[in-house]
Amino acid sequence: MRCDPPDPGFVADLEFLENRDLDLSVRLGAMLAFDALLITIGTHPISASPGAPLSVDAATQAELVIASIVALLPLIASCFFALRGVMLGEEFDGEGLESGDALRQRLFAAFVHSIDAQARMLRLAVRSSLAGGFATIIVWTAILADKMA
Repeated sequence: MRCDPPDPGFVADLEFLENRDLDLSVRLGAMLAFDALLITIGTHPISASPGAPLSVDAATQAELVIASIVALLPLIASCFFALRGVMLGEEFDGEGLESGDALRQRLFAAFVHSIDAQARMLRLAVRSSLAGGFATIIVWTAILADKMA
């Protein structure tokens, strides 16, 4: 594959894909860090000191404790999607291919497939994170309404 000089257009396309891959990796890493922050915030009602505005007591407010835990599930799913996206690679099988052009085409196809899969994982992570954030806000509202009543 390195013996024959590649077409300049191929090199430009590959550089574009490398930049897109790096951009997706940075975004997936940021999504993972954001999810970690949301999970930490989401556990606050369960871990807060008794008497704090958002604290819940497992013995007397079991429904709110369970709701808090359920609200974390989409955030955990978002972490899974982000990690899955980060771990995707550009592996390809060049078995049986002799020409440099065929190997380059296979490499290009593997790269495009990897970027598409990473973008799909990022979309799923964002959607799950939004669902978990909204669920957390709803639970917090229920906790505060229960305390005000």
